[in-house]
Amino acid sequence: MTITTRKTAIGGLAALSAALLLAGCASAPEEGGASSGAAAASDFVPCMVSDSGGFDDKSFNQLGAEGLDSAAKELGVEPIKVQSDAETDFAPNLTNLVDQGCNIIVTVGFALSAATIESATANPDIDYAIIDDAADADFDGKADAPNIKPILFDTAQAAFLAGYAAADYSKTGVVGTFGGMNFPTVSIFMDGFKQGVEYHNTEKGTAVKVLGWDGENGLFTGGFEANDTARQTAQGLIDQNVDVILPVGGPIYQSAAAAIKDAGRDIAMIGVDADFTVTAPDVADLMLTSILKGIDVGTNDAVVAAGKGDFDPTPFIGTLENEGVGIAPFHDFEDKVAPTLQGELDKIKAGIIDGSIPVKSYLAG
Repeated sequence: MTITTRKTAIGGLAALSAALLLAGCASAPEEGGASSGAAAASDFVPCMVSDSGGFDDKSFNQLGAEGLDSAAKELGVEPIKVQSDAETDFAPNLTNLVDQGCNIIVTVGFALSAATIESATANPDIDYAIIDDAADADFDGKADAPNIKPILFDTAQAAFLAGYAAADYSKTGVVGTFGGMNFPTVSIFMDGFKQGVEYHNTEKGTAVKVLGWDGENGLFTGGFEANDTARQTAQGLIDQNVDVILPVGGPIYQSAAAAIKDAGRDIAMIGVDADFTVTAPDVADLMLTSILKGIDVGTNDAVVAAGKGDFDPTPFIGTLENEGVGIAPFHDFEDKVAPTLQGELDKIKAGIIDGSIPVKSYLAG
């Protein structure tokens, strides 16, 4: 496992989001965009490049693909999806899709930012959307090409709720988290989780500890693969008596689940992006809740708009208020959590929305 610090890229992302967070959903399309002369729907080709997690990651790549597929169905066209198995695949995959005549290319994840900017700059007549990144490498507060639409999520807000729930559920008084790589879109979950635990401690007089993330430094496996490194990282937390684990990074949850099942004691897990009880039923019995992102909805909206000639590069930022983020039901844990917990979470959610309970993140300051 590796211990890394927060990337300086947060500064540029924060600059972009500060001006746009209140906008929530994208505004009306601007004239003269890349789709002003969009192809007829029957000729429209929507495309997507995955991150290295693959389209079956039960998480953000899979949700992106579902959003692309639903948009293509609505438009009556056939989508093209290309999977990346390594970072070296990003640029060639984008070139491949350009050569296939794609009208919009959706890239999935922060790691594809540089390749997306390069491709969009070289192909101004193609629309691009990128999930979980601002496409702002020069940190000037706007995407580096006018034909890129960022699809972003202030998941710290939802993770705050999950952290509060984890602290309330914990019997050992120790909860933990770890991530794949220290990207802002990974650590934002850990930020919110930590703040939610701390809020519980303040409100309830508890002293629940968070291991794996201190707000700057944390545990990261160095990738998003389900492998022995991820399993050993989870095991390290288990050895320190955690009884709730938040693994952030696509398939690495599988390694955490394997370590939990071998632990011989009750340890709950929190999913990310999708409701793991639904998308990964093999781990449903471990799931306290999941931190949700509306990746499928954001992707669908961007692709459908482009297909109708209404592409709008204004960033979408998902929040609790616009239901772009949230937490899943407790499902199998409904009878294991305190009967008052859901009501407390509802009040906290309202407080986050009205601003009386601040949640810090790179998207919100």
